[in-house]
Amino acid sequence: MSSLPQHIAIIMDGNGRWAEQHGLPRNEGHKAGTQAARKVVTHCRKLGIPHLTFYTFSKENWSRPREEISFLFDLLQAYLKDEMDSLLERDIRLQVLGEWSDLPFSLRQILRHVCSRSSHCRSMVVNLALNYSGREEILRACRKLMDQGLGPEQLTESHFAAQLDTAGQPDPDLIIRTSGEQRLSNFLLYQAAYSELYFTPVFWPDFDESHLQTALDVYAGRSRRFGGLEAPTAETSSSKT
Repeated sequence: MSSLPQHIAIIMDGNGRWAEQHGLPRNEGHKAGTQAARKVVTHCRKLGIPHLTFYTFSKENWSRPREEISFLFDLLQAYLKDEMDSLLERDIRLQVLGEWSDLPFSLRQILRHVCSRSSHCRSMVVNLALNYSGREEILRACRKLMDQGLGPEQLTESHFAAQLDTAGQPDPDLIIRTSGEQRLSNFLLYQAAYSELYFTPVFWPDFDESHLQTALDVYAGRSRRFGGLEAPTAETSSSKT
């Protein structure tokens, strides 16, 4: 258990290419992607991983065709309605990262409803990064601090982190990106300072419990020094005596 991350963040990439590979419309890839999300949430809850973040819709995604965006929002609404009871039964709290104001009214309603209904849950937090931009999140945090009149000499990392969308949650220990791309794409830029990065060629709809476990095994084998020196093992220590 000590080798498990406390917070996993996932860039769910490859829905469209998965659909193309299977001779299907792009929307079918997005549908299949919701099944992958269900599997990952279930497996993380089973393992006792307390924080999970999905990069669901970025600010840059508004450049996609209007029909695809509309389908994505309708799909998310249906997913939330279907999953609400399950989230409550498993003591999972839903939270949203990003700016709500530009989202469709009906989606904002269901998000507020599920977030409110699950606010008492404590075993796990699932974050949806929606209309999210890492750079914008940093700018919003700066604006909040300026509004509070905090002087430069008073500013600390803890003050700044308290204004981020992830306030109160640990930074991601592990960031996973599917489909073979190897970049963060404006995702959790401040919080990712010491995250372990794991890239896989597997398209998101094909990402299942076994692929997640492979990522966790790789993570467990890494040495996280946070800029310091690796702690000596018992074997190394005994050899020096």
